[in-house]
Amino acid sequence: MKQEADVLVIGAGPAGTIAASIIHKAGYSVQIVEKMRFPRFVIGESLLPRCMEALEEAELLDAVKAKNFQRKDGAKFVMGGEICDFNFSNQYTKGWQWTWQVPRADFDKTLADECAKKGISVDYEMEVTNIEISDNGHSVTTVKDAAGNAHTIKAKFIVDGSGYGRVIPRMFGLERQSSMPPRKAVFGHFTDPKRNEAHEPNRIVIYVHNPKTWIWVIPFSTGVTSLGYVGDPEFFDQYKGTLTEQIKNLIAAEPDIADRFGGSELIWEEPKFLQSWSVTTDTFYGNGFVLTGNVTEFLDPVFSSGVTLASVSSQMAAKLVIRHLKGETIEWKSEYMEPMMKGIDVFRTYVNGWYDGSLFNIFFAQDPDKTIMSQICSVLAGYVWDETNPFVAKHEKNVRTLSNFIVAKKTMA
Repeated sequence: MKQEADVLVIGAGPAGTIAASIIHKAGYSVQIVEKMRFPRFVIGESLLPRCMEALEEAELLDAVKAKNFQRKDGAKFVMGGEICDFNFSNQYTKGWQWTWQVPRADFDKTLADECAKKGISVDYEMEVTNIEISDNGHSVTTVKDAAGNAHTIKAKFIVDGSGYGRVIPRMFGLERQSSMPPRKAVFGHFTDPKRNEAHEPNRIVIYVHNPKTWIWVIPFSTGVTSLGYVGDPEFFDQYKGTLTEQIKNLIAAEPDIADRFGGSELIWEEPKFLQSWSVTTDTFYGNGFVLTGNVTEFLDPVFSSGVTLASVSSQMAAKLVIRHLKGETIEWKSEYMEPMMKGIDVFRTYVNGWYDGSLFNIFFAQDPDKTIMSQICSVLAGYVWDETNPFVAKHEKNVRTLSNFIVAKKTMA
């Protein structure tokens, strides 16, 4: 482990490794410290095409391609007998038209291993216990290893990509409550013996179980499929027993899911759950540090925005850190936080529209406008910074107006 580096990166997930690789490529020394031992599980298994640009710039794309993860070409939404199928090749924005569905334990380790191959120091089971930052932005960070020994790392700048660990926000008192209501997810990895081409493994499928509860189905190239239920915490109260018993009863309660997964085996010892995940911070930057990925804000898993926001924020932050190290004055608010908030707010509109039913009206409308759907497809592909797209530039107004128009048209008919 380096005792001194130009940049200390906290976290070896996508946010940390993308930032580290871009900064290292520019000729600066980087130290990554990670609290966990890899491989380890984390949620966020369905990527969006916008991630590919960040992986490519970080020179991590080829390493991921070599793993032969499941190609993802789109996203399908199912509500009863109604289907809305988005193919990324039909999107409005020019960019990547495909990405991957990945077991995150394998994906994240691939990125971290590739960073290590590039000569970046990556050290696991290192918990950050203290950070002291001088007026000039230089820092001394104390980390504790698995044996309880303390080490210090001097750095000229810190990139916090610690994800749910949220190291700097918690340590510096920057956390604040999100405006998103609390929700819960119960999920697991299952064998998928009935999978066939009719199930379209090259896309995520989201089932509307009820207006406030939905199900994700994410097939992997290994033959295993990730299956998860998301809803208000109260929804799950009706399913008693262990988590294994709960998810078996949840599977039985949705006909399509019961038909496909009724006889499947759970890969893990028991399912996992995550609750009340939406959090945010007062600021995305400060003297000598920048926050990336879920450290800034995590909204909801419904549109797979987490890894995209992690990738793009790290891509953007890394280039600003490089300029900072070269002696430039960076306007962190206008050059980083405001652009990131624009993307986050676009996703927020669509998450809110999903839970208030506005997007149901749009997705499952009869004879939808192809141009509008291509513009919405670009949002679902992660291109939430394309201001030429009216469903990005005026996202809240246009989603609300379109939904109301469809409802009015249906009423008149």
